[in-house]
Amino acid sequence: MEKYEQWDSTWSFIFAMIGCAIGLGNIWRFSYVVYSNGGGSFFIPYFVAIAIMGVPFLILEYGMGFSFKCAFTDVFKRINPKFEFIAWILIFLIAIVLIYYMVIISWDMFYLFNSFTFNWGSDPATYFVHNVGGSDNLSNIWNFLLPISVGVIVTWFILWFISHKSINQGIGVASKILIPSVFVIMIIIVIYALTLPGAMIGINALLNPNWNALLDVNIWLVAFSQIIFSLGMGEAMALTYASYLSDNSKLSDNVLIVVASNSSFEIFTAFGVFSILGYMSATSGTPLAEIVSEGTGLIFVVFPKIFDLMGFMGHILAPLFFIAILFAGISSAFAFFEPIIGSISSKMNIPRKKLVTILCIIGCVCSLLLTCGISSYLVGIIDGFVNKFGILILVAIQCIIFGWYYGAEKLIPIINRQSTIKVGSLWKNIIKYILPIFIFIIWIVGIVELFVNSKAFELIIYSGIIIIVLLLSTVFYRIKD
Repeated sequence: MEKYEQWDSTWSFIFAMIGCAIGLGNIWRFSYVVYSNGGGSFFIPYFVAIAIMGVPFLILEYGMGFSFKCAFTDVFKRINPKFEFIAWILIFLIAIVLIYYMVIISWDMFYLFNSFTFNWGSDPATYFVHNVGGSDNLSNIWNFLLPISVGVIVTWFILWFISHKSINQGIGVASKILIPSVFVIMIIIVIYALTLPGAMIGINALLNPNWNALLDVNIWLVAFSQIIFSLGMGEAMALTYASYLSDNSKLSDNVLIVVASNSSFEIFTAFGVFSILGYMSATSGTPLAEIVSEGTGLIFVVFPKIFDLMGFMGHILAPLFFIAILFAGISSAFAFFEPIIGSISSKMNIPRKKLVTILCIIGCVCSLLLTCGISSYLVGIIDGFVNKFGILILVAIQCIIFGWYYGAEKLIPIINRQSTIKVGSLWKNIIKYILPIFIFIIWIVGIVELFVNSKAFELIIYSGIIIIVLLLSTVFYRIKD
């Protein structure tokens, strides 16, 4: 077994953790969530969710990783050998997330190359269907989209090239380059966006408060869900990165830096996104409500249309925009990959370089299966199920295992030892009582919504994911160290 590594500096860890938090969702999801859930009034439940969920749970993950200094699955095994099975379930769910996440990054890479010539033409929606994401027509399942397949191979090679190195030479160096670059690029885009004619149309639409929305419990659930997925809570990433920290680390202080950076980035980016949408509304005469969308629709359909309208500046902003998404996506991919590497390496006693090569080959083959003619449909199905059904319930289970079985109170002196920001009984009670209840409620609401609206094909995919994850988890759980 190789010597367990440590970050060479606190800033390596902080940049890696910011990269873990800042991903595709910050750019293409947050602004839509704010707009469609009460506008300016949404920030009240948003900041409440940060205070009573985001910060406390990240402190818990940092504390657990820092205390145990071992692979994610080993943490569970040391608490109770039977809990190792639960840890493997989460590891393989994260592996599935990484597999489809690399496909989305390859979409962005394809658009980055086309952003110099605007090959998407006057109808980006049709272009996306035929060349990038396909449709939901199941008859197209055997039609593979070659450019995206090539992009998947390239993105997995990038992940291999960086991840097969040591933590500091790979992720540490890459994060120090990628994260500041993302911030600089988005600052340039947002500042320019704020100067566009019609920018205030978008900003006013984004911030216009609907105070009655605060009485809607669903708005609060959306805010808590946003924080869970925005910060990557309970997905083994923070715990794994924290396990590489040195003994003099200020855990609570680092959490606040990461959370503040993540929230500042997504709020700041939302202003840019809606300034640009406002510009399109003013220029095209189309009501803003008809333009606003989320996810792939916003990034790969609406924004190419807007860049077309911008003329010369569109040719400058488009590449910058897709580079920012690429960098944010790659930095998050490192974070998804690291717990998988650490857990399997510890279980199988395989050297890091060899294991990363093996996993990247397997992962690349699996991602290639999602570059078929129903690519975006498949990605949407898998993303919704894994997050709403699998990961969310495991976040609640982690609260129970770490808070009750291990004992959150054991972590308090460890967390407070070097930290300026101290935790105490309030933090312990949030972890043990408040968080599990909130997360279970969000999970139940999500599950009802997921299964009520699912088609037969989607239910087949759900069943397949459950079978594969349980089989793999059983196999790895039964392997003797």
